[in-house]
Amino acid sequence: MITCFDVANYFINVANETGSYVSNLKLQKLVYYAQAWYLALYGEPLFEEDFQAWVHGPVIPELYNEYKSFRWKPIDKEVNGDDLNIPDYVLSYLEEVTNEYFSYDAYDLEKMTHIEDPWKKARGNLPIDEPSQAIIEKDWMKEFYSSCVQE
Repeated sequence: MITCFDVANYFINVANETGSYVSNLKLQKLVYYAQAWYLALYGEPLFEEDFQAWVHGPVIPELYNEYKSFRWKPIDKEVNGDDLNIPDYVLSYLEEVTNEYFSYDAYDLEKMTHIEDPWKKARGNLPIDEPSQAIIEKDWMKEFYSSCVQE
């Protein structure tokens, strides 16, 4: 199985190839939507790592820590697309996620996750600015995004 770091490298590579950029905040949301829709469409996780319901939306702490030195700036990392540890069928899927979400900026993606049930459910009644390490359960993601799939 691939990891969240493999998926992150895919999106960093897309940013590099398109002359765009991706911040840690945007990266977290792209990886989140990749996981969410994979759960909805295929009924199983794309990777094992869990998201937590942080103030600025879903975050995988280990992935955040990998890129936190970039703060809000673009992640400046060379990723060779030929070296991605991702099967072709997953690459094809990730292209679809890219087409749907990559053009949004980090703030728009954050706002989107804040109005969707999985993040809200994990946060419960916490104030919007209250830190949280609550896990966004994969079953919640699967259930919510499955209900959004258009037949």
